[in-house]
Amino acid sequence: MPKCSITGKSWMNGHKISHSNIKTKKRFKANIQKKRIFDTDTNKFITLKISTKALKTLNKTSLSKLIKNTKS
Repeated sequence: MPKCSITGKSWMNGHKISHSNIKTKKRFKANIQKKRIFDTDTNKFITLKISTKALKTLNKTSLSKLIKNTKS
């Protein structure tokens, strides 16, 4: 099961509703990407499975700040 290593975001359950209002079970998958991210604290690349929402936030802040904000 793919899961974001920073936010913990994964799939969720719901219903697919047809035009005639018939409900069938569906799994909504999170948009998880495998990315190499440069950590400025250790000066190394880290490979993470990260959601696109966390990646967008990562572009605004640093990796260490993002981890601190999501853990607390």
